[in-house]
Amino acid sequence: MSTLILRLREFARASRMLFLPIMLICVALGTLAAYVWNGEFHPILFLLTLVGSCAAHLFSTMFNDFWDYLSGADKAAYEREDTASTDSGVLTQKIWSLPVFLIVTLLMGGIACLCGLILLLTSGWGVVPLCVIGGLLAFFYVAPPVRFGYWGRGTSELAHVICFGLLPVMGAYYVQTSHFDWRLLPLSLPIGLLTTLVFFNHHFLHWQSDESAGKRTLVVSLGTNRSFRLSPLLLLLVCLSVVVCVLTGALPAYALLALITAWPLVRMYRQMRGERSLRQHQSLMAMSMTMTVRCGAILIAALAVQGLAGA
Repeated sequence: MSTLILRLREFARASRMLFLPIMLICVALGTLAAYVWNGEFHPILFLLTLVGSCAAHLFSTMFNDFWDYLSGADKAAYEREDTASTDSGVLTQKIWSLPVFLIVTLLMGGIACLCGLILLLTSGWGVVPLCVIGGLLAFFYVAPPVRFGYWGRGTSELAHVICFGLLPVMGAYYVQTSHFDWRLLPLSLPIGLLTTLVFFNHHFLHWQSDESAGKRTLVVSLGTNRSFRLSPLLLLLVCLSVVVCVLTGALPAYALLALITAWPLVRMYRQMRGERSLRQHQSLMAMSMTMTVRCGAILIAALAVQGLAGA
């Protein structure tokens, strides 16, 4: 039993399951939208979507770590005192061998593909473009020859909005209803932009090692000062997207309560106006993730209350 627990802990570390709540929020929002807007809810399809989306998320995370390790970006972060590594450490610290890591990664991809195939057969061809686009973005984020996560110019940020907002929200809705709704676009923006904010802030932790490995994130491309001024603008976009959701009818008016989750970040930005330390950037990233979970939970609760009120 102790060996099993150890292996599960290693898997949780290797796959960085800490970020799974992002995908859970997306699937919950899409599924609730299907129920609130159409009165449709199929538990088995929901579970398949949840398992498939989470497996795809873990595949993407581990696949990116695999290529970042090969490129030297992760190892370089351990060699500098002015950076903080954000990889799982499973490869860089030799906890798992490269073949074992790759096998587990491909297993997650296989589970995601299997769930996608079942959903295709049960819900229709609309599953195909969502899975293909998501799969290509996940595969080529850091894998050669494309490696668009190394380009800079906001390409990775756009991919985060799509993969951790638009695609899973649309997919969770589609498998329940077999059609799309234009309100899914505004509904997916808050969580998509919040995820982008999390990953954008995490790039401040190791921009020097990213630069030395040729990984031109937006922080590397713009520089830390200009990038830091961009971070609160992303937060503003998140808040505006919640307002847009209410104005377009994607969310009820009481979903505006989610805006209060931005206050801790606002205070942190004020504290970091002058000289900024690595520890402060670590706190900023952690607070961004906390806001994502709290804001997502309030949006889910708002939709659930709307659904119960209309039942």
